[in-house]
Amino acid sequence: MKLLKTVRADPSDTFVFDKAAEPGEWAISGAFMFANLDPAALTGKTRAAFRGGFLGIESFGWSTLAQIVEAGVDERAAAVEQLAARLVERCGAPDLLTARPAAEEEIAFAASLGDHPQGMLIAVSRRYENAATRESFRTLQANGWSKPSPVFSFVEVADEPEAPAEQIDFAALANGEHR
Repeated sequence: MKLLKTVRADPSDTFVFDKAAEPGEWAISGAFMFANLDPAALTGKTRAAFRGGFLGIESFGWSTLAQIVEAGVDERAAAVEQLAARLVERCGAPDLLTARPAAEEEIAFAASLGDHPQGMLIAVSRRYENAATRESFRTLQANGWSKPSPVFSFVEVADEPEAPAEQIDFAALANGEHR
């Protein structure tokens, strides 16, 4: 079976997110971390995590990329137990017995994203529309060029609506305004 692990391609995660996941942690989508927040009110690093972060289950830190890796039954079970423990510690689950089914569901969803070759990188894009959080996942792969050009190329997903264009007010950013 395949699961996801966090990847750090460069140091950007350490300043994009409040807490960056360590490379090599078991990873899940982590969208549930925003369930009780108003997505329209998110700013800064929390907004960055909402929009494009995988949750590392050991640190509860964020990673821009996750990698598909082979995992054995024991590793999967350990990931479920680790996530259940974090749900008790960090999210207010009353006990492991209650947290375990939620952890199992999150790990199963992460495993469902592994329908690609081992080593493939995955990026997530999250948005809030029509009163629901929508997630899109993209695969990234080595481009195969012989020159040292870009390391990765984006692969489009068929039949997926394009995310709406984002407007950035550079003048406001230069004046220290955050939106």
